[in-house]
Amino acid sequence: MTKTITVRVEEATYNILKKAAEGQKRTISNYLEYAALNFTVNESIVGDDEMKEILTFEKDLKKGIKDISEGRYKVIA
Repeated sequence: MTKTITVRVEEATYNILKKAAEGQKRTISNYLEYAALNFTVNESIVGDDEMKEILTFEKDLKKGIKDISEGRYKVIA
């Protein structure tokens, strides 16, 4: 079932979105759905290689969190 949302944007932003939609022969609504999904899938989700890199720091991150919770840190300004 489809849902309707309302989005307020400045006129300059609207014009950019309109041109982008026209360039892909889409409606503005369809373009916004496409752009939001594309961003979410490509930018918001961590890939396997990136997750492996993150996990290599897991031990250091856990130690840092423990040190903070036990008050073993110094704020340097």
